[in-house]
Formats: sequence, structure tokens, C-alpha cells
Amino acid sequence: MDFTEVISKRKSVRKFSDTPVERDMLDAIVAIARTAPSSRGSKSSEFLIIEDKDTIEALSQMRESGSGFMKGAKAVIVVLGDESKTDLWVDNCAISATFIQLAVTAAELGSCWVHINGRPRYKAHPEGPYAEEYVRELLGVKDGLRIYCAIAIGYPAEE
Repeated sequence: MDFTEVISKRKSVRKFSDTPVERDMLDAIVAIARTAPSSRGSKSSEFLIIEDKDTIEALSQMRESGSGFMKGAKAVIVVLGDESKTDLWVDNCAISATFIQLAVTAAELGSCWVHINGRPRYKAHPEGPYAEEYVRELLGVKDGLRIYCAIAIGYPAEE
């Protein structure tokens, strides 16, 4: 698939088939994300590949709305930023996440981005608790890394 076709076919997919995503494909997608440009070449983005069904189900509960569909995903890539490397970690993560979604599309998979950074878990309580705190505890993310987003991945359930 050429680049313009990838761009035109990329869309948010929230319903996934039961077909698992091969680990080597997920590793290749992360390898592509690692090539994303970053501020002063800081390479501040980090990635966690989640394939465990129970962990994905728990991730789907990080926000009251907007993340529930994730429980049907076969994999999730969590995009994190190392804030000790640059104050532009948010921008770097956004670029990396975009590369992930384009690589997913090129592999004829579907994906949908769930924002975590700065997002409350509950609509009625915008002052907190935050999705990032929930995910940090769930995944055991070390201090110094910030959690930017999670990208649900799988084979689309429908065209």
C-alpha cells in the first residue's frame, strides 16, 4: 500500500474481529514508531505492548467514557514520554502515536487512539482522579515516564 493510500484508508476502528494480532507485527509497528521525529533527536517516546486480555479489559476502564471499546481489541500499544529527556515529550508522543496508527493501517489492521494525559476518569469529576494515575498503577509504570495515550489495535470486525 503506498503512502497516499495509507493516509486515505486510515480511520478510527472501535470494533475488532477475534483474530489475534501477531507479535512480530506489533514489534514491527513499534519499530516504525521509534523512527518518528522528536525534539532535538531526544527519542523521548517509549512504548508498551499489551496483549493480555485481562489487562486490556482493565485498561478499557481507565475512563468513564471513550475507552470502553478497548476491551474488544486484541492488542494495545501504550505511548509514554520520558519528561527528563525533553519538555516537548507530549509533542514527541503525539508524533509517535501518529506513526503507530499509520503503520497499523499499512498492515491492514485497525486502530483507535484513547487519550490519557490530562484526562479525568469520570466526567462528573474533571478535577480528578485522572486516567494516567489509573494506568500508571495498573501497568506499574516507573516514575519519570508520563502516559500519553493508548492505541487499541486489531483486525477490523467490518469494512
